Amino acid sequence: MKRIVGIKRAEVYSPNSVDRDDAIFRAVKGRLENMSFHVDVCHEGDDFPDADCYFSMGRKSTTLRFLKRCEKAGAVVINSAYGIEACARKSLHEMMIKNSIPIAGNQGSNGYWLKRGDASSQSPDDVVYAADEVELEEAKRRFMERGISSMVVSAHVTGDLVKFYGVRGVGFFRFFYPGDDGMFKFNDEERNGDPHHYLFDEQHLQHEAERLSELVHTPVYGGDCIICPDGKFKIIDFNDWPSFSRCREDAAEAIAHLIKNTYEY
Repeated sequence: MKRIVGIKRAEVYSPNSVDRDDAIFRAVKGRLENMSFHVDVCHEGDDFPDADCYFSMGRKSTTLRFLKRCEKAGAVVINSAYGIEACARKSLHEMMIKNSIPIAGNQGSNGYWLKRGDASSQSPDDVVYAADEVELEEAKRRFMERGISSMVVSAHVTGDLVKFYGVRGVGFFRFFYPGDDGMFKFNDEERNGDPHHYLFDEQHLQHEAERLSELVHTPVYGGDCIICPDGKFKIIDFNDWPSFSRCREDAAEAIAHLIKNTYEY
């Protein structure tokens, strides 16, 4: 039986999503076992065993250093540790600008979002809405007091909030309106109000999401975008391996096939 190591995400990197992150991990593990793989489960902080293939939701620096060594030695790692590092907001923001991915600007008249730039969110305080420039400067000061000097500022964009999920390479892409089902991770996501379901080019959103996924070497991904009244969209967030809570079973099947196809290639 072929052996795969699965690494679970430390709870600090699953704010308000511990159970949902655990559910997608278990679902992928189950699909792989149905494909006759043996899956060893590890937690961040464990001594990781050597293997030819890893699937990891981990984000700790020690986890990423270990996985980078494994990748250099020829192991399959999904998502790549290099890709997870590339999803840190500051470097991701710069990558999106450089490659003309549609994003929110840094000037506007509807407020601002301040996000920590050095890592993924670990608490609701890592993403803050500021109604004006005075509040923005105060939010920056609070970040600095917490030891966070790397920040990203984006203007608030009015329109429909849409969450998207993808597994590049196996044809999986889904999007949802959290305003329809009321499933919000943080209350600030409600700021855009009830969705109007503005018409937009769904294939173009998938194309841009997959292009970004490829740029940051992260085939298992999710993100948020705003659909503007004119049908244009702005990608406002992008993450490695989300919880896929609205499409967990289909996503788990797609991720398992991605791992299998990559491992056996």
